[in-house]
Amino acid sequence: MKFRLIYPRWKKLDRQTEFHLPPHGPVVFAATLPPEWEVEFIDENVEELPADGAPDLVGISMMLTSQVKRGWEIADHYRRLGIKVICGGIGTMLHAEETMQHADAVFLGEAEGRMEQVLADWQQGCLKPRYDWFGNHPATELIGPARRDLLHRERYNYKGIQMVDLVHASRGCRFNCYPCCVSYLGGRQFRPRPVDQVVAEMAGIDNNRMFIVDNSLAQDKQWEIDLFKEMIPLKKKWCCHPIEEDDEVLDLAAQAGAWYVYQAVFDTSDHIRRRVKRYHDHGIAVEGTILLGLDQHSEDDIKRLIDFLMEIELDLAEFTVLTPFPHTRTFADLEREKRILTYDWNRYSADQVVFQPKQMSPERLQELYSYAWETFYRDEPQSYKMFKLFKKVVEREKEDGTFRPRRRELLVNRFGRPGEERS
Repeated sequence: MKFRLIYPRWKKLDRQTEFHLPPHGPVVFAATLPPEWEVEFIDENVEELPADGAPDLVGISMMLTSQVKRGWEIADHYRRLGIKVICGGIGTMLHAEETMQHADAVFLGEAEGRMEQVLADWQQGCLKPRYDWFGNHPATELIGPARRDLLHRERYNYKGIQMVDLVHASRGCRFNCYPCCVSYLGGRQFRPRPVDQVVAEMAGIDNNRMFIVDNSLAQDKQWEIDLFKEMIPLKKKWCCHPIEEDDEVLDLAAQAGAWYVYQAVFDTSDHIRRRVKRYHDHGIAVEGTILLGLDQHSEDDIKRLIDFLMEIELDLAEFTVLTPFPHTRTFADLEREKRILTYDWNRYSADQVVFQPKQMSPERLQELYSYAWETFYRDEPQSYKMFKLFKKVVEREKEDGTFRPRRRELLVNRFGRPGEERS
């Protein structure tokens, strides 16, 4: 039996250098399917949907709100052909009621140990419209290695450079950040995977560069220490979301191959200045994730924040505008205050203003979003700052013997220097 698993295309951030990472959620899900099923994976961001080879069953995995309308189009297409469609993933969980209008079944929650029953229902002709496992999390010991064999790896590169592979070491998050839906999706309890299983999966990835996609590694200090110690012999180079602000943890992270972190920069405080410096002191680069349009943001505040980012020498910055994704505190507040301007989910791409800001017009916030990108990357284009990050990791690979010479050629010849735009 053939299961066609589809990851719908989605629009990348305006002004961001466009590249594609291999998706993680779909291949983690694929690992939960019984071995007798032949799985075909289609990532519509890097390949076209096939016109033939009709599958027995279609699964649509949606991560982002900005993917859901395209996902619904695909589901409607296959259902017109008489093929059953199951939808799952974060995007489905955030838009469950709407998605049920386009799918034969929606799967809500985590899939480990549960897909056998769903597929048995399909075979018996009694597929349920909703499989709801919200809040009923499987044991993390059940999480197996993702099905990376389904990926067309050659399509995930930037100007010839192989991009990172994605892996996760935990689920859930004990934090409850204002614009984030993770507490709704995965719960407020930190649920680490067994360290030996995580390290075994990392060792089996045929790529020296990884992105540990956990919401934050700074959840449990002893767990971080144990994980990083076991990672050191792998000689992998990796990026992640925040690491514990602790010298012992940061030193072990650096030894384990920490390359750079995604760090939210939400103000111009000494706390942020110190945090970025401590990463740098341990040889770990920082890509700031900058959210514009919070209620406390005036136009002057945003301009001052951009100046601050350059002052603390961030290695990269990614700018987004506040977006009221469903099932977040942001959505609840802005909907209650009648400040949401549109429910066109295609516009919920984090680079379009879809709400009424408190201290300026929507149009002015949109202009400041463009101003942020232009100002931060005025002297060095984003592509060149990316080149410097890759150059740093190549140097580390040369030191520990994991360097691949071909990549060095591509780095120098394709990224270029400031002012040199190459195709």
